[in-house]
Amino acid sequence: MWRAGLKLGAAGLGGGAAAAAAAAAASGASWEDAPRALKLCGLVPLRLLRDSCTAACIAFDYQYSCWGVQQGSDEWARIRHAVHLRSAHRLQDLCFRNGGIYIKLGQHLAQLDYVVPQEYVQTMRESMLKRCPVSSYDQVRRVFIKELGQPPEDVFADFNPVPLASASLAQVHAARTHDGCKVAVKVQHTHLTDTAAVDIATVDFIVSFLHRCFPSFDYRWLVEEVRESSPKELNFLHEARNSEKCVDNFKRLSPHIAESIYAPKVYWNLSTPRLLTMEFMEAAEVTDVKAIKKHGLRPHDVSKLVSKAFAEMMFKHGFVHCDPHAANLMVRPLPKPVSWWSSFFKRRKPQLILLDHGLYKELDFDTRTSYAALWKGLVFADEKAIRENSINLGAGEDLYVLFAGVLTMRPWKRVIDPSVDHLALRPSHDDRSELQMYAAQYFPQISELLRRLPRVILLMLKTNDCLRALNHDLVEGSPLESFLIIGRVSSEAVLDAKRMINGSNISSRFRINIEHLFLEARLLAMKLAIWLLLLRNSLPLRWEQ
Repeated sequence: MWRAGLKLGAAGLGGGAAAAAAAAAASGASWEDAPRALKLCGLVPLRLLRDSCTAACIAFDYQYSCWGVQQGSDEWARIRHAVHLRSAHRLQDLCFRNGGIYIKLGQHLAQLDYVVPQEYVQTMRESMLKRCPVSSYDQVRRVFIKELGQPPEDVFADFNPVPLASASLAQVHAARTHDGCKVAVKVQHTHLTDTAAVDIATVDFIVSFLHRCFPSFDYRWLVEEVRESSPKELNFLHEARNSEKCVDNFKRLSPHIAESIYAPKVYWNLSTPRLLTMEFMEAAEVTDVKAIKKHGLRPHDVSKLVSKAFAEMMFKHGFVHCDPHAANLMVRPLPKPVSWWSSFFKRRKPQLILLDHGLYKELDFDTRTSYAALWKGLVFADEKAIRENSINLGAGEDLYVLFAGVLTMRPWKRVIDPSVDHLALRPSHDDRSELQMYAAQYFPQISELLRRLPRVILLMLKTNDCLRALNHDLVEGSPLESFLIIGRVSSEAVLDAKRMINGSNISSRFRINIEHLFLEARLLAMKLAIWLLLLRNSLPLRWEQ
């Protein structure tokens, strides 16, 4: 192991020039552009050395901290936990020191519940979503002048130099247009244009080297995903087009909930690839339970709406917002007159506001249909459907059980349990400990599964983890209704696919209609069972005999 650490350090020094050349080419810098090329050559070796030292320290710590301790013992578990925690903090420090794409990678890790050790997830989640870099006002002015030819104080009647929020790629300022409209202006951090390619090149080098040294460590898929998605996320016009396409999909394909989904209006004349001007939203963050209740909304209704919106995107639209963490979703009362009935009970319908549309994934017809059929099988505990569709998505005969467990965060015996609450996650310490134990026990198999699955499905895993975290914050667990929603939408998507393929055949159409009737009956029975279960759980415990 120490030899691997030395090799890693030497590679960090010796590979700097080659990585710099690759990064320069990837970022579009020609060697005639001397200042920029020189900057890249200076950045790459420093970042690579920093990465190499951190990786070597982590590898050394894992190898020797548990030396001589019996694997699986209480002492081994205690030491392993401490190593995970130390290593997570080392990685966190590296992300903040390098900034840019490194923070984006840290945010990805923060959403991969039980795919990486929980110590990493918790450490990244507590920091990466809140402590992002902030550009100075001078840097913001330079972006404005380069993009629009004028400083912000001339472009807008009023511009607040203090950002409302900052993320890994940009920060948001409040402003007011000359015609009096309040807007939110997203300004890209100035250093990202040059360093994005550098960051990806150096991280790719380190992750590939670690995989060669430790074959069970294979996170090359994560680097490839960031490599593919970063150019799109760094182009705010691409993000603006995504937001409009998303809303249009709901109007065309999901009209029954279209009014409950909203994306801020884009001011195209004040937007460029590095500046995005949008309608300012007066709304609550989706996990701010106090603010939600203050608006006359129920957290439970918000949770159901989030489940509906993303189920429709995944199973029917095939165009999915893949970064639904709390900072990217807001909620407000549906801006329509409230009925006297709702007013009497002080209940209002929520409207979900989707922000940050930079990271979307498209699922082709076959992938979307198999994914919908898989979730239908998971909700209805259909072992045959789970196996068949897991294999269709690439998990294989040997890992489909693990794939089902990663998707649901439930052990296999619970996945195929026919009880109505078999997929519900309870916010108990025992449940979380059980899941963490499984993640540690099957880490090599999980790494192999992630290598096999299409990258679009890996992003669906991340999206599922984000949604689970939102539900936990809103209602302290996984609400049973969310699985009823997933079961309905995924089943409808499967039927729609059958109609598309066999709809012209009269006998096929008849069979599909019969199947639809059976589905409605099954969903009704499931809804009744959930209602009875919730009623039973709400009743006081009987005196023990």
